[in-house]
Amino acid sequence: MEDIKADKYLDIRGEVCPYTLVKSKLAVEDIEVGQILEIILDYPEAAGSIPKAMLNYGHSVLKVDKISPKEWIVRVRKEVED
Repeated sequence: MEDIKADKYLDIRGEVCPYTLVKSKLAVEDIEVGQILEIILDYPEAAGSIPKAMLNYGHSVLKVDKISPKEWIVRVRKEVED
């Protein structure tokens, strides 16, 4: 999975809900079906809520990794047109 390159990157460190979800959803809407969005965040609740929301929107969550004590990477593949 590590060798798959993201098509778009979104850094939402410093943001809190609901902005983390809103910005993530807008970023997914901005890419084509089949492309991958990589989100880096530091809001603990968003590390759980963003993947759940993306699955609810019909997208694939490829990765949720804690990369430091306060940072996560979420990788999402767009599966449906929003």
